Amino acid sequence: MEDQGKMLTLEAFEEAYEKVRKVTAETKLVYSETFSAQSGNKVYFKPENMQKTGAYKIRGAYYKISCLSDEERARGLVTASAGNHAQGVAYAARAFGARAVIVMPTTTPLIKVNRTKSYGAEVVLYGDVYDESAAYAQKLAEEEGLTFIHPFDDPAVATGQGTIAMEIIQELPLVEIILVPVGGGGLAAGVSTLAKLLNPKIRVIGVEPAGAACLKASFEKGEVVTLPKVDTIADGTAVKTPGASIFPYLKENLDGIITVGDRELIVAFLDMVENHKMIVENSGLLTAAAVKHLDVKGKKVAAVLSGGNMDVITMSSVVQHGLILRDRIFTVSVLLPDKPGALVRVASVIAEAQGNVIKLEHNQFVNTNRNAAVKLTITMEAFGTEHKEEIMKALAKEGFVPHAEDINL
Repeated sequence: MEDQGKMLTLEAFEEAYEKVRKVTAETKLVYSETFSAQSGNKVYFKPENMQKTGAYKIRGAYYKISCLSDEERARGLVTASAGNHAQGVAYAARAFGARAVIVMPTTTPLIKVNRTKSYGAEVVLYGDVYDESAAYAQKLAEEEGLTFIHPFDDPAVATGQGTIAMEIIQELPLVEIILVPVGGGGLAAGVSTLAKLLNPKIRVIGVEPAGAACLKASFEKGEVVTLPKVDTIADGTAVKTPGASIFPYLKENLDGIITVGDRELIVAFLDMVENHKMIVENSGLLTAAAVKHLDVKGKKVAAVLSGGNMDVITMSSVVQHGLILRDRIFTVSVLLPDKPGALVRVASVIAEAQGNVIKLEHNQFVNTNRNAAVKLTITMEAFGTEHKEEIMKALAKEGFVPHAEDINL
């Protein structure tokens, strides 16, 4: 078994780097004109969403398992994960010929469950959030004698994840800021520790979902804190308690924490798809959304996109909500007399303003006097907020005063 005291050292990072190269894909930095313009900095993405298994987690899982004794691997491995660590452990276990049991929250996207199974792992769905799954995995480890592989609170796992910093600095030696997503803190601990070892001037900033900011709460109190609940669409970072073993490294090496709301993740998803043609899961988008929150300009910024394992249903929902937030889809209602030609007049105004109607609801019973008014509810597409306002003004000019409505697609 590995000596945990020798982890998160320069020698351990170098060893991990050589080992994980055997099983990882090259994820070269991608310069983003769009996100650079948004932040006033030079933003480069580290696209770990393009990694084998679709996320960075293969790094820590493979290095950790490589450090185990033959006897520990022979007993079988067990872990808990919302998906990405699960796939990393399953992939690495298969490479070493070891049995792997993965406990995943019942809310885990189907794509992550199926891909974990595809690597030969046994999947057990238990609990609503990671913490409940982890407790059950620990119970299985004790009952069946399995070797537990923690997804983040393990210096060896964090050392494997930290190899990302080695690659960033090799490719962008003058990087000034590294943004890294935070769930339990393993990735942030590894990246920040190695970055400071290689160049203490580099600022490393963790990014958490506002609805699961366990590390921020812990930093504020000066000790590990457990949140009463988590509420975020970033399922991969929906963690109540940061890792206790790696907390000292996070306190020493992280230069700050940015929190990002779900609305910002939704908008970032659209920006990423439209401008970079990349699918990045909500947790992986934390750093992309955070670039707008940086308090500096003109800096070289590397943002880690931690994963891209997103099921199609979630993707569809995020796209739809993103279009609504960007005023690319909106709903208005107008009152018009129940007379022939009234509906055609409204449609003509919208068409001349280049709006595209996608749904109409004609309610004749909004008023007891149908001749006085009926209600027409219109859902339509626009190019954005400015175009939406133009359509609204055009309707008002023709006497159809529009009222905003909740969208019901």
